[in-house]
Amino acid sequence: MDATMGFSDSNEISNSSSICCFASNTETLSSEPLPPPDVSALSHLSENLELLFDSPGSDHFADAKIIVSSSSSCNGREIPVHRCILAARSPFFKNLFAGSARETSGAAEFQLKELAKDHWVGVDALEAVLAYMYSGKVRPLPKAVCVCVDEDCPHVACRPVVDFMVEVLYASSTFQISELVARHQRKLLDILDKVAIDDVLLVLSVANICGKTCEGLLARCIEVIVKSDVDTITLGKALPQDPFKRIVDLRMELGLGMPERDSFPDKHVKRIHRALDSDDVELVRMLLKEGHTALDDAFALHYAVAYCDAKTTTELLDLGLADVNHVNRRGYTVLHVAAMRKEPQIIVSLLTKGARPSDLTLDGRNALQISKRLTKAIDYYRSTDEGKASPKDRLCIEILEQAERRDPVLGEASLSLAMAGDALLVKLLYLENRVGLAKVLFPMEAKVAMDIAQVDRTSEFPLGIKSKNLGDAQITAVDLNEAPFKIQEEHLIRLRALSRTVELGKRFFPRCSEVLNRIMDADDISELASLGNDNFEERSLKRQRFMELQDVVKKAFNEDKEDFDRSVRSPQHLLRP
Repeated sequence: MDATMGFSDSNEISNSSSICCFASNTETLSSEPLPPPDVSALSHLSENLELLFDSPGSDHFADAKIIVSSSSSCNGREIPVHRCILAARSPFFKNLFAGSARETSGAAEFQLKELAKDHWVGVDALEAVLAYMYSGKVRPLPKAVCVCVDEDCPHVACRPVVDFMVEVLYASSTFQISELVARHQRKLLDILDKVAIDDVLLVLSVANICGKTCEGLLARCIEVIVKSDVDTITLGKALPQDPFKRIVDLRMELGLGMPERDSFPDKHVKRIHRALDSDDVELVRMLLKEGHTALDDAFALHYAVAYCDAKTTTELLDLGLADVNHVNRRGYTVLHVAAMRKEPQIIVSLLTKGARPSDLTLDGRNALQISKRLTKAIDYYRSTDEGKASPKDRLCIEILEQAERRDPVLGEASLSLAMAGDALLVKLLYLENRVGLAKVLFPMEAKVAMDIAQVDRTSEFPLGIKSKNLGDAQITAVDLNEAPFKIQEEHLIRLRALSRTVELGKRFFPRCSEVLNRIMDADDISELASLGNDNFEERSLKRQRFMELQDVVKKAFNEDKEDFDRSVRSPQHLLRP
């Protein structure tokens, strides 16, 4: 990105106000000719105001805050601002502050999601816009948020770049910073031919929101989409009604696109899609009995993976009536669509049903490459603390990477479980404790495995159970002084669901599984489960061992996390601001 000196294209300054007011056009306030601006003075003023915005101590002088809510890609932040500067630079902020001039006990607070309602704006994009308002300089793209995980990508038009640029474009349009809108519109036009066609839909949507200020970008996006292979179903889901109708009408006028029977699904296909929108898989089953259309003919699995709840997708897969490796008219398998959706549970569900991670799109990408190009490197390489879920984007990539390797032999996940032999009671206790510990240490990974294994449909181990705390995890134990325990059908169902959870964990989350193995294979973990029948001395010894085991748990987790982070750490130059 280029850097511009001054505060507008004319670089003019007006001193007619008690606050610094920067001219936004070439009109002068006097009929007398003005001398040429002092470039050095303007540069110095720009640097001082930029320093005011960037300095850590500048919040002492700020009289307002813009609050950016937390999201999957950034933490919640408060950005201190100075109302006189923003009001001078933006008609939007001038009107906003004029309408909120009531007395406050402290700095006025404004929620960004209320200021920019129609499209998400992250903290990095907001800071880029504010920095321009303070200094008049367009900053380079921040590498920290404009680099994807794929190291072979030139990072010119991948999704992180597009996301950042459209966020800046939308924020600039909302805040009525016309010169910044024009610059980012030109930048997007320059890279549009390199942007993935599905990402062009995003650019088109934001350009449509921006209205007249982005008419050129909107027209160019529509031209690209009209000539593309994007089907009408995808267009209808991704675009507002007006640009959708313009694209459909232009295709008809130009005779472009697929045959009508392919472009516009028939009534029976629409009924299947509507049933999926309602999460009604039973209705889908009834529609299939009519015999008009098969699931693959309706691309029902592609549709469910793209737009429906993960549970609905799993239920549709369980019907066993669709080819999990079916290719749609754009050359995408169901797994390719799942990689674009970035939902870990759906990806694992497809892989367990036989989806091939090596299949390529028409332009030579597999599911892993798709996922990497959509993911910010800063999100992927951000370390995950104990007890916090891994980011979804990172988890999707880890699952697909594991799927590309040779699958480990499924079965018993730990020495302790294998040694239990036919003692179903011990197995069930072990599995309850292992899955419970996984929920504490690896909540997102555990949820993915448990949802697919349908653990929630079974009852937790009942009858004669006493629970003790092991740190934050629940260790379950049976009082052996009670009547002999009898395995019932409900316990066997629970055991199978938990076993499936552990197997999925070993297959798709080996890093987490190894940590759990180290913890659960402790020789005396079962003895620590109950303290009820011991004398005082025995209880004291067990409490001491309990505290030692807590340290072992924490150390094992931290060592595993550090080893993994080292093994996948991105080249530092990619993330350097």
